[in-house]
Amino acid sequence: MKRFIRNILSLSALSAVALSACNKKLDLIPETQVADANFWKSTNDLMLACNELYISLPVITNNVNAIWADDGYAQAPNPISDGTRTIPVTDNAFSIPYSLIRKSNNILEKSVRVSGDAVVIRRYKAEAYFFRAFAYSELVKRYGDVPLILRTFDVDDTLTVAHRSPRERILDSLYKDLDSAVAGLPTAAALAAAEYGRITRNAALAMKSRVGLFEGTRNKYHALGDANKHLNIALTATETLMTMGHDVYKHPTVPDSSYFYQFQYAGNGRANKENILARIYGQNATNSISEHNYTRQFLDAGGVNPTRSFMDAYLYKDGLPLGKSPMEQPQTTTLSEFTNRDPRIGMTVFSKVVPGFSLTPYVPTFAFTPTGYKVRKYATVEDWASQQSFNHHNIIRYGEILLNYAELKFELGGGAISDADLDKSINLLRARATMPKLTNAFVSSNGLNMQEELRRERRIELAFEGEFRYWDLIRWKTAEVELVKAVKGSKKFPAEQVNVITAPVDANGFVIVQDVSKRTFNTARDYWWPFPSNETGLNPNMGQNPKW
Repeated sequence: MKRFIRNILSLSALSAVALSACNKKLDLIPETQVADANFWKSTNDLMLACNELYISLPVITNNVNAIWADDGYAQAPNPISDGTRTIPVTDNAFSIPYSLIRKSNNILEKSVRVSGDAVVIRRYKAEAYFFRAFAYSELVKRYGDVPLILRTFDVDDTLTVAHRSPRERILDSLYKDLDSAVAGLPTAAALAAAEYGRITRNAALAMKSRVGLFEGTRNKYHALGDANKHLNIALTATETLMTMGHDVYKHPTVPDSSYFYQFQYAGNGRANKENILARIYGQNATNSISEHNYTRQFLDAGGVNPTRSFMDAYLYKDGLPLGKSPMEQPQTTTLSEFTNRDPRIGMTVFSKVVPGFSLTPYVPTFAFTPTGYKVRKYATVEDWASQQSFNHHNIIRYGEILLNYAELKFELGGGAISDADLDKSINLLRARATMPKLTNAFVSSNGLNMQEELRRERRIELAFEGEFRYWDLIRWKTAEVELVKAVKGSKKFPAEQVNVITAPVDANGFVIVQDVSKRTFNTARDYWWPFPSNETGLNPNMGQNPKW
């Protein structure tokens, strides 16, 4: 990793010249000819150019985007979550992926000038293919049909006013790019230790798994086209990845807390076989790529706070949900809802029996926390005082792949999944959390619904790891059901909590953070994002999404 850190840092001056990007329509301004005359000579040049792409990997602070859905709430309402957003003038969700696409196209075109080992050249081209596919996956899930740009161009090119390409054509191109990435990238096992953090064949397969599941289920539940095409692409990639040596993380001394430590420093690095793709922040202040202050700036300060809906999703230790388990007890203290629950609840949300941000026992509070809950996942409390952290961000981990596998088998199996497939996927995650197995007999005998339980497991396992919950609601077409509900929080227990707020409560005593009257979801509009007005204004061929 030290070599990777040095290479990233050495690029900073070069990238400002050789790979400069303009924040203008589709990033169409080319790099300077002066830099080109002295660059694109060696495989090292190609590697340095690819290093620039890594800057576009999702950052750890993206985890606060749980506020887009019903898992999280910040200090104020979120317009994506409550249906009040308007068309933006500009939007990084549009401009950053196209900047990444331009950089990737530039590398792929200029790579023909590079001399050296053909295998090495192929590898770095494969990285560019991966990042181009990643960028298009972010665009197509938000906007649907978008301009498909597969080459560089200048201000006089017709691509400056490109038409939107059909979504399925973009996805076909994306899969082709990922196939090229798979063919050219080393496996994670073959990656040199000093290169940990670079894209591998495993990451490319994982991206196919993620995209294929998303687009296949979106096609199915929105009646948009061939669902099985995408689901089968995803399943093939998933099954291949499941043979490549990954496993769920197990902490060497406290295995029952492995889920918690997966998101701490203990879970960083290639020794953790659950990690497939991570954003690397370095090791410490003297060996740093960058740093973040996620614990204090976003978690302690309430950038994202768990909701009542999220807390109620956890099973009890007998594997039964709220309303069905005999373990359920009246909530008479702040610890009641943590008692006899899936242990992941206490590894994801702070309670008063664990150390707080300043390493003293956590005190339940409403300070910066309208819901009364604070996120524990990814909180590195030892970094709270220094206000700098180098804890890595898991972008893709094997836990997601196991969840993908279970859902893919269910969707392709006509709404059924075998116990054998549950054992090789979800039940590995449950075993780590010391939870009972999910079986067909258990579901049937307890009046449960297998689809709901698969989706519940995904919600709990991937909570506060970015935008999973929001995009799951979008692809399942359940956003119109879940996002219109009131946002609620904890009960008030003034003897245990501090900064107790005066917000109203519902009939059960739970704080009402945002009333149901303030939440809407327009099914004819909100399943797609609006294009920024700057883009539709500059490009008359763009066209806006329906009802925006």
